Amino acid sequence: MNSVLPDVTMVSDVGNVGAKENDPGNAFIVTIYGEHLGKRFEVTHVPLVIGRSPDCSVHILDDSASRQHCKIMTSEKSIVVMDLRSTNGTYVNGTTVSVRHLKNGDTIQVGRSIFKFLVGDNIESAYHEEIYRLKTVDGLTGAFNKRTFDEEMQRELHRFYRYNRPLSLIMFDLDRFKDVNDTYGHLAGDRVLSEIGTLMSEACRKEDTFCRYGGEEFAILMPELDLKQCISFAEEIRVKVEAHRFEFDGAVIPVTISGGVATAHPKFESPSDFVAVADKHLYEAKHAGRNRIMPA
Repeated sequence: MNSVLPDVTMVSDVGNVGAKENDPGNAFIVTIYGEHLGKRFEVTHVPLVIGRSPDCSVHILDDSASRQHCKIMTSEKSIVVMDLRSTNGTYVNGTTVSVRHLKNGDTIQVGRSIFKFLVGDNIESAYHEEIYRLKTVDGLTGAFNKRTFDEEMQRELHRFYRYNRPLSLIMFDLDRFKDVNDTYGHLAGDRVLSEIGTLMSEACRKEDTFCRYGGEEFAILMPELDLKQCISFAEEIRVKVEAHRFEFDGAVIPVTISGGVATAHPKFESPSDFVAVADKHLYEAKHAGRNRIMPA
């Protein structure tokens, strides 16, 4: 998508930034999504330029990024990110910016890459915590990754076999997501996925395991819910997604999901048997016209 995003400047209160946090020797960005996953780039007194040009300090091979997209630099009182008149805009915490004072934990999106800004005395500890988190969590959606989901599925199935406690699973994906990418661009598609992650995380219980299973497919593993209860929950999130206003670059993007629900059964010999039943119902929901939950 090559349209220009609205030019909005967001400036935080620099009075809250401590002296230690202003020291470039105590700051860097770490890639949490996209190229160079897990790699960190130190913020120094020399501006850190991010873009598609090989001359950039952080070189990303992404057509959504401009050749010199943005730069991170020190100012008198803080560290700031400045957009360099990029085509698709620079985002901090999901908001397009011209100049923004950065605070610890801010996310910076350039094209399809996302970086987290870390600053402070315990920066090495924070970096290692972030690397550990990246081993379990998808950087775009905030959902657990498939590896973590598989491990949790094994544990919950063992618990089901031993205690015969209810255990249910929802597999769902976004309807016609390719059309979203083709019509609005991959940056819009990423925004939709990110907001889906937020919606689902807010809806799930603490004991649930919400996962980005792959691409636009997600899974929710739900202990202590039987099939009827899980179908009811799946229908609630389907309605919630349909009612949500997904917007990017001034365009409202219609989004719906289809879902398949299954409950654990003693005949399942492996997690893949469990997933296969939910996937079968997901396919039935797609075949029946999408934007629905099966079994209904």
